[in-house]
Amino acid sequence: MRIADIRAVPISFPVPADKSVRLGIGRSVKRDSVLVRVETDEGHVGWGEAHHGRCPGAIAKLIDTTMRGLVLGFEAHDVAGVWARVYKMQLASHGMGAAAALALSGLDMALWDLRSQATGWPLYRLLGGSSKPIKAYAGGIALGWQEPALLAEEALRHIADGYRALKLRVGDTAAKDIARVRAVRQAVGNEIDILVDANTNYTVDDVRKVMPAYEECAVGWLEEPFPPQDRRAYAVAASLGRVPLAAGENHYTRYEFATLLEDAHVQFVQPDLSKTGGVTEAMRIAAMASAHKLTVNPHTSATAINMATTIHFLCGVDNPGYFEGDVTSLNPFRDHLADRAPYALDSNGCVTPHEGVGIGLKIDQAFIAEHPLIEGPCYV
Repeated sequence: MRIADIRAVPISFPVPADKSVRLGIGRSVKRDSVLVRVETDEGHVGWGEAHHGRCPGAIAKLIDTTMRGLVLGFEAHDVAGVWARVYKMQLASHGMGAAAALALSGLDMALWDLRSQATGWPLYRLLGGSSKPIKAYAGGIALGWQEPALLAEEALRHIADGYRALKLRVGDTAAKDIARVRAVRQAVGNEIDILVDANTNYTVDDVRKVMPAYEECAVGWLEEPFPPQDRRAYAVAASLGRVPLAAGENHYTRYEFATLLEDAHVQFVQPDLSKTGGVTEAMRIAAMASAHKLTVNPHTSATAINMATTIHFLCGVDNPGYFEGDVTSLNPFRDHLADRAPYALDSNGCVTPHEGVGIGLKIDQAFIAEHPLIEGPCYV
């Protein structure tokens, strides 16, 4: 079963003003994704999701040209060989760096879909795991910057839906962030896990200001206070209080995670399967984190493909942490891309993988055709 064709399908939808959420990286105005379709010489088709990198047209072009040329004709089951080929030619030297990692992620995910079809197994079983409940938190493009009372109301709605943990968007001013976190803690009580995500928008001084209040509110982690390259800032921030740091959605491949783990300033590891190198590399990263006695808590991307794959991945490792549930109020990529939702929350705030072949979803190609690429920024 050889790779006969690879095609990228960039898709978008606009976000109306009344559904827009403001975070540290701006206000959302549209959502993008790049789907990857791989066809074999036996007529099988596998689907993956590459993160758009805020430049979906460029990621799609990279897949349709360079990636296609590198691995056309490879055995579709040879995920390690495909990964090594792309790494050598696009990541190790003279390639497109992060863009190549995004493109490779979608390609790798599609190849695992094909492997599942060849065996007839669900992905979690192919990864050596079993179906089990995975705790989830309310995340996605939600719980953003707003008045504290309104944020508390939103938090209570997600708890009413069954979530036992939620992630608030911080990275505004220290005073506003503290007010929001305090309002939510007061509203939800002490049994709900509150996580916060600064979307790389903090300075070290900001962390110094917010850390005492976050400790007081029993915040479970402070996610991405800084860009991933700012290793010194992470080192200083880790010494400023007892709230652990989380990072990883903007770290690419196991090599960047090796540095993150060696620095030992981050206690929650967060690879995104659509960014860091797909299922193949995420499994390697999970094993590395396990050796450091850390859980893996993946960041999830835009569509049902990434979300469902992530749950199967968490069932295939020995150190699963949280699954990021997408509570974005408007996300047709979650709700309508496939024949059913990527997951359902149980009464304990957990998710389980779909049964069936692969990730248990059938892709709606008519839906894809109805959502062509929209050029322009996704945050303003």
